[in-house]
Amino acid sequence: MAYDGERVDGRVLDQLETVLRHVADELASWRARALKAEAELKESGLRGGGGGAGGGGATKPDAETRGRVADLEQENRTLRQRVEGARTRVHDLLSRLTFLEEQARQTGGNGGGTGGGTSAGSAGGA
Repeated sequence: MAYDGERVDGRVLDQLETVLRHVADELASWRARALKAEAELKESGLRGGGGGAGGGGATKPDAETRGRVADLEQENRTLRQRVEGARTRVHDLLSRLTFLEEQARQTGGNGGGTGGGTSAGSAGGA
């Protein structure tokens, strides 16, 4: 069987583009959720008695807010793990792509190229 570098590279590129698109979509979603949570936190701080600059009651969040913050912190840890996993997968795909590109260059540089050019009549062309 002949090595079809372009087809293999194309599949790897398609996989890489799909992963990158997925990561970008998730990042946009996480960013929107973080901005929303930040706005909610600021709003709850304003409703909770923002009149005193250094008062004790205004700085202590209620149970609901503490629970929401704890949930967001856990979600943030989970999302960081997912981003790291995606980063690892992208790195692996890039490594595979680099390897395949090197293999294709070596194959092409030895006259093996796309048509197996070492046979008797290879000087003519396609």
